[in-house]
Amino acid sequence: MEEALYLGLDAGSTTVKLALVDARGTLLEARYERHGAAVRATLRTLLEDLAERRPGLVVRPAMTGSAALRLAQALELPFVQEVLATSRAIAVLAPQTDVAVELGGEDAKILYFSDGSDNLRMNEACAGGTGAFIDQMASLLDTDAAGLDALAARHTTIYPIASRCGVFAKTDVVPLLNEGAPREDLAASIFQAVVEQTIGGLACGHPIRGKVAFLGGPLHFLSQLKARFVETLHMAPEDVVDVPDAQYVVARGTALSLVDIPGMGRPVASAPVSVAELAERARTRTFEGEISASLPPLFDSEDEYHAFLDRHRRDAAPRGRLDEASGPLYLGVDLGSTTVKAVLVDINGAVLDTWYQRNQGDPLAGLLPYAAGLVDRLPAGAWIQASAATGYGADYARAALGSVISEVETVAHLKAACRLVPDATYVIDIGGQDMKCLKVRQGCIAGVTLNEACSAGCGAFLETFAQSLNLSMEDFVQAALFARHPVDLGSRCTVFMNSKVKQAQKEGASIGDIAAGLCYAVIRNALYKVLRLRTPDELGERVLVQGGSFMNDALLRVMENLLQREVSRPDIAGLMGAYGAALLARSRTPDGAAPTPLTSASLRSLDISAKTLRCKGCGNHCLLTVNRFSNGRKLVSGNRCERGASGGEAARPSMPNLYAWKERRLFGYEPLPQDGAPRGRIGIPRVLNMYEHYPFWFTLFTELGYRVELSPPSDKELFDLGLSSMPSQTVCYPAKLAHGHIASLLRKGLKRIFFPCLPRERRESKDAADGYNCPVVAGYPEVIRLNTDELLEQDCTLYTPFVSLEHPDTLVAALHDLFGIPKKELRAAVRVAALEQEAYRTELRAEGERVLAELERTGKLGIVLSGRPYHADPAVHHGLPELVASLGAAVLSEDSVAHLGHPAEPLRVVDQWTYHSRLYRATALVCTRPNLELVQLTSFGCGLDAITADQVSELLTSAGKLHTLIKIDEGASLGAARIRIRSLLAAVEERRETPPTPRPAASAFRPVFTRPMRQTHTILAPQMSPLHFDIIGKAISSAGYNLEILPTVSREAIETGLNYVHNDACYPAIVVIGQLIDALQSGRCDPKRTALMLAQTCGPCRATNYPALLRKALCEAGFGDVPVLTLSGGSLNRQPGFAISARLLHRLILGCLYGDMLQRVSLSTRAHERNAGDTDDRLAHWMNRVKFSAARGDSSLFKSHMRSIVRDFSAIRQNHAPLPRVGIVGEILLKNHPDATNQVIRHITEEGGEPVLTDLMDFFLYCLLDPVYLWRHMGGKAFPAFSNWLLIKRIESLRDAMRRVLEGSRFLPVSRIADLARSVHGIVSTGNQAGEGWLLTAEMLELIDHGVGNVLCLQPFGCLPNHITGKGVLKELKRIRPHANLMAVDYDPGSSEANQLNRIKLFMTVAHSRIPQEAQGDHAPASLNESVAQLAGRLRDNLKGKLENTIGGSGNSGDEVTNLA
Repeated sequence: MEEALYLGLDAGSTTVKLALVDARGTLLEARYERHGAAVRATLRTLLEDLAERRPGLVVRPAMTGSAALRLAQALELPFVQEVLATSRAIAVLAPQTDVAVELGGEDAKILYFSDGSDNLRMNEACAGGTGAFIDQMASLLDTDAAGLDALAARHTTIYPIASRCGVFAKTDVVPLLNEGAPREDLAASIFQAVVEQTIGGLACGHPIRGKVAFLGGPLHFLSQLKARFVETLHMAPEDVVDVPDAQYVVARGTALSLVDIPGMGRPVASAPVSVAELAERARTRTFEGEISASLPPLFDSEDEYHAFLDRHRRDAAPRGRLDEASGPLYLGVDLGSTTVKAVLVDINGAVLDTWYQRNQGDPLAGLLPYAAGLVDRLPAGAWIQASAATGYGADYARAALGSVISEVETVAHLKAACRLVPDATYVIDIGGQDMKCLKVRQGCIAGVTLNEACSAGCGAFLETFAQSLNLSMEDFVQAALFARHPVDLGSRCTVFMNSKVKQAQKEGASIGDIAAGLCYAVIRNALYKVLRLRTPDELGERVLVQGGSFMNDALLRVMENLLQREVSRPDIAGLMGAYGAALLARSRTPDGAAPTPLTSASLRSLDISAKTLRCKGCGNHCLLTVNRFSNGRKLVSGNRCERGASGGEAARPSMPNLYAWKERRLFGYEPLPQDGAPRGRIGIPRVLNMYEHYPFWFTLFTELGYRVELSPPSDKELFDLGLSSMPSQTVCYPAKLAHGHIASLLRKGLKRIFFPCLPRERRESKDAADGYNCPVVAGYPEVIRLNTDELLEQDCTLYTPFVSLEHPDTLVAALHDLFGIPKKELRAAVRVAALEQEAYRTELRAEGERVLAELERTGKLGIVLSGRPYHADPAVHHGLPELVASLGAAVLSEDSVAHLGHPAEPLRVVDQWTYHSRLYRATALVCTRPNLELVQLTSFGCGLDAITADQVSELLTSAGKLHTLIKIDEGASLGAARIRIRSLLAAVEERRETPPTPRPAASAFRPVFTRPMRQTHTILAPQMSPLHFDIIGKAISSAGYNLEILPTVSREAIETGLNYVHNDACYPAIVVIGQLIDALQSGRCDPKRTALMLAQTCGPCRATNYPALLRKALCEAGFGDVPVLTLSGGSLNRQPGFAISARLLHRLILGCLYGDMLQRVSLSTRAHERNAGDTDDRLAHWMNRVKFSAARGDSSLFKSHMRSIVRDFSAIRQNHAPLPRVGIVGEILLKNHPDATNQVIRHITEEGGEPVLTDLMDFFLYCLLDPVYLWRHMGGKAFPAFSNWLLIKRIESLRDAMRRVLEGSRFLPVSRIADLARSVHGIVSTGNQAGEGWLLTAEMLELIDHGVGNVLCLQPFGCLPNHITGKGVLKELKRIRPHANLMAVDYDPGSSEANQLNRIKLFMTVAHSRIPQEAQGDHAPASLNESVAQLAGRLRDNLKGKLENTIGGSGNSGDEVTNLA
C-alpha cells in the first residue's frame, strides 16, 4: 500500500471544499463547489469524483466548516475547528502574516498572529458583510457576485450603506436605486459596507496592522472587494500577503492539521480510510441527534387546496375593458422597493389595465415604454385625465410622468383596501423588503407599524432563499404547499435563519419542508415581531392581506392557519399601492381640470441625466443625486430634508426647529485665545452627555483658565476614525461615535481630554423614582479610555472621573484629585458653571413655550421629536427634524416642553432614568393638546427604549393619538422614517375630519398580596440557579410561604416570553417572564390562587423594570389579577402580605452560601471524578441535608457543615490528568441558568474542561456596596451606607468559615468583596453600578489570578452594562494579563446554537493548547501565596475588627469596605 495522503474537507455555509495533500504539505488536488443547501449530496459527488480519478486511494481525512459538526460525527471523521485549520494553513503557507481576514459564505473571521494564539475573532450574531450578504445584494442589482465585482471596478462615488445587516443595507440601497444612483457606485458601496462591517464588527478594538492575508471565496474571487479592504486599511502593496489558492485555504489547513510538522503542535489523529468508503458513508450514514421540531402541514389534501383557491377567487376587484373605455381615465403608479406597478381605472374605479415588473435596478426602464404603449392603446374618446405616484420612488415617477399627486404609500394602500373591503379592520401588506401593517378605524388610519429594523419576513427574503435552493419561486411555493413536515425555523433574522436551514438539511429535511418552514417564519415574523401580536382578536374581524408576497398561496395559507380565521386577499394583492394611487388621482382631481399632457412620443423620447454633488445647505452635507429630465423637470434625491427636493419650485418657509436651535445654543461658545489660557488646552468630545452639560463644562474650564477645544461635528469620516477601537458592535450609534470624537481630538495634538462619567442626573420630577443615566451614557468614557491605543502612544490623558453635578462638594473633591487645582478656586468656578447650565435650561424651556404659543396662535401642527439630548447631533438624527419642519410642522424637543406635562395616572413602569422621565412628561403634554403629536426617536440597540416605547404607546393610545417610533443608526437612509412621518401627518389630517374615540389606557393597577393569601396562594418563582434556588426556596417556605420554584425553562416558555415581552428587552427578561406566563397558561396552577415572585435590582439597569414588564404581560395574557412580589433592596413594590424579616434574611444568606459551596466543590469534582456519578450521588445527599439546616437558620451547624462538605467531596477518587479550568462570568441570571446558556457547563465538560462558576453571594455583596460608594463619592445618604456596611460585615464573617475549610484544598478560595473592589482600581471605577458593573471585571481578574486562565463572559445580546465592564474591558485585561484566554459569547432567543458551540469549541481548543504552559508553574505559587494572604487577612480582621464601631473609625477593616474609590 502506498503512503497515505491527507484529505481536508470543508463543509461551509454555502460551499464544500476538498484539499488533498501529501506528507510534505504539497497540494495535490483541490475542489470548490456551491452546495445549494444539499451539503451531504455535494460532498458525496466530490468524493465519488475523486475516487473515480484516483482508484483505490487511501487517505487520512478530517473535516471542518460551519455545516460539518454533525456530518463529521456521521462519517466518523475528526472535526477540526475552522479557525485553527486556517491558522495551521497560514503558519505553513505564509508564515510572515500578521493578520488574516477570512470571509466565508456566512462567517467572517480575523486571526491575529503576531500577538498570541488567542486573538481569533468570529462573527457571533450577524452575517452582515459575508458572502451570503454579497449574494443578496447582487440579486438586488439584478446580477451575481462576479457581475457586482465588474460593476464596482467602474465606480466614481461611494455612498454610505449600513452593513450591520443585509437587510438594512437593502433599505439603504433601494432608495438610492429608485432615485437613480448608478449601479457601479452602488456595487462599490456594497463592498465598502462589507469592509466596514468586518473592521467595526470583528476587529472590535483590535486594529488590523502589518502584513495581511485575505482568505476565503469572496476575497479570492472578488478583486474589487479586496481593493476596498486595501484602500480602507491604508495598506502598501507589499503588506498584502499572497496566499496561493486562498479559496481552499481552510480545507488545506484541515489536511495540514493531520500532518506532523516540526514545531507546530501535535497533529490530529485520523485512521486511514479509502475515498470510496468515505463516499459510501456520505451516501448511507444517517444522523443521530435531535431533529428540528416540525409544524402542521399547510394542506391535508388537494381537495382542501382547491376549496381554498375557490374561496379566494371571490375577493376580486371590479374590472372593465380598456377597448370599451371612454371619458377621463386615471393612472396610478407604485415604485416599490423591488418592483414597479401601474393600474389604470375609469371614473367608477373599475380596473382597465395593470402592469407589474421587477425594477431590475432601473425603475423607469420598464415604466416609460409601458406608459407610452398604454397611451397608444387608448380608444378614441378616452384620455388619461390625471396620474398619481406612490412608493419609495414616487417623486422619481412623478417627475418623469408629470403627475401632480404623490402620496405616501400607507394612504394609497388604505384607499385601495377600503374600496374593496369597506369594513376592513386591519391591512397587512408584505412587500419585497418592507412590511406595513395598518390599523383601520372607520376608514381612517388608526396606527401604522413598519418593520424598521429587519426585513426578515419579506418577499425578497423568500426569493433569496428560493435562489439559494436553486428553485424558481413557483416551484418553491408548490413544494411548500404539500410538504408533510414543515420545519420550525423560529422567526429571527434572515441570516440566523440560514444556519437553522443548514441544520434542518443536515437532519435530512426535504426542500418542501424547508420551503414551508420559511413561509411559517415569514408570517410569524410579521405577526409576532413587527405587529407584536398577542392574540388574533387584536386584528379585528376583517383582515385584508396584500403585497406581491401574498400572491404566494403558501404564505396566505400560513397566515390563515396562524390567525385561525379567514382573511381577504384581493386578486390584485400585488398592485394595491398602484390601485390606491389611481383612486386618489380620481378623487383629488377637481371637476373641469385640464388633463395631464401625456403623449407616447414625449414618454418614449424622455431622457434623464444624473450627477452627484454635496449639499451645503446645513451640517448634514447630504450626497445629492440631481436628475434632470428632458421634459424640463428636475429631481434632487439623497437629501434628508425636503428643501433640496422642491424641484426648482420656491421652497415653503421652514417651521421652527428646536433641534437646530439647541445645536447652535449648546456649542456656540467662544474659547479663550491660546495666549490667554494660562493652564493650556483641554479637549472635550461633542458626544453623549455633552449634549446636556456642555455649557457647564465649558464655563467651568474657561473660568479655570483652560482653552476648551471641542471636537468637530460628527460625520461619516469622523465615525470611521474610531472604527478600530470599538469593542462591541451592538452598542448604540451615539456611543460608537464617541470613539471618532476622541480620535479627532488626538489628531489635534491635545494632551488632556475631559470626558466625565455621570451615573445620575438631577431628578426633574417629584414623581420619578430616581434620576439615573443609561448605563452606556454613564460608563462609556471608560470604554474609550481602555480601548484607544493612541492615548498611550501620544501620551495623552483622558480624564473619566465618576462625578455628580448635584453635589458640588464631591465634584470639587474629584476635580481637585485629578487636576491639583486649589479647592477654593474650583468652588468658585463650579458656582459660575452651574449658573450658566441653569441659564441654558431656562432659555431652552422659554423657546419651547414660545413655539407652543405660536402654534396656538396659528393653529399649525407641532411635532415633539422625543429622544435623548444627544439625538440633537445631526449625524445621529440624520436630518429628521429638518424633514419634519419642511413638511409643515414645527419641531419641538422633549426637554423643551417636558416641564409642562404631568402624567394623569401613575406610570406602569419604574420612572428612574432622567432623560426618559422627560419623555413620559412630554407625552403627557402631547396627550392634552390637539395640535401636538409625538414622534419617538430611538437608537438601534437602545435597551432602555424596550421599556419606554410601550409606556409611551399606552399613554398616546389612551388619548386617541398615534405612536410613531423611529429607529435610527449609522444608516443615513430616511426612507422608512419619511413614510412614517408622512403617514402620521396624513392621519392627523383625517382625524380633523373624524375625531377618534380615546381608549382607556392600560392601568397601573397592581393587585395586592394580602396576609391571608399566605395560606391560600402558591407563590411561583422562576428558576435562576438550580442549586441555590432549591435551598433558598426551602428557606422561604419555612417562613410560612407556599413557594414553588419552576424547575426548567423549555423552548416553548422562551417562545411565550417572546410573545409577551418587547423583543428588544434583554434575554433574561424574556426567559423569566416566559417561564411564569407559560406556567400560568399550562394549567398547572390555579391563577386565582397564585402569586408570582421576581428578583428586582434597583440600579440603572433594565432589570429594575422586570416587574413592570411582567405586569404588562400578565394583563395581555388575561392574568391581570395575579399579584407580583419582588425580592429587592428598594421600596418599589411593597406588598402587605410579603416581607423579609431579619430571621428570613439570615436563612436566605445561609441558603445562598450553601449553594456557593456546593456549586464550587461539585463542579470541580465532577470534572475529575474517576467513577461517573460519584459526585452527583454525594451532591444529592448534601442537598437534602442543607435544605433543612438553611431553613433552620443555624449558623454553628452551617460552619460544621462547611468542613464536612469539603472533606466529603475531597474524598471522591479523581483522575489526575490536567484539565483546562474555564471560568464562567457574565450576566447573573444567564451564567447560573443551564437552560438559558444552552447547557454551556455540559459543553465545557464534554470538551474536556473543568467549569468554574463565581459565587452568587458576591453579586449580592456588590449590590450592598452601592450605597457605601454613593455616600463616599456622590453625596449619598449615610444611613443606607452604614446599615449595608454592617450587613456586609455579617456575611463576610459567615464566609470566613468557608475560607478556613478551603485553605490548602484543591478548590478555589472565597474572595472578599473589598479585595474584589480594590482589584479593579485603575481599570474601571466602582461607580459602575449597573447590572454586574465593576464586579464583572473583578471576577474575571480574580479567576485569572487564581490559575483559571480561560474565562467565558456570557452576556445577553445587547446587554447595556456588559458593553462597559464586559466586552469593554477585555482588551485591557489581555494587556495586563497577556496569558489569559478570554471570549465573550452573546445569547438571545434567536442565537444560533451551532454558532455558540463553534465558538466554545474554538475557545476550548485554545484552552487545551495552554495546559503545558499552566502546568509549568502557574499553580503552586498561587495557592501558597493565597494561603499566606488569607492567613494575614484573617489576623488583620481579628485584631482590627474589634476596634470599629462607626464607619468613619480609623480601623482599616471598616475602610476595606468603604474606601473603594
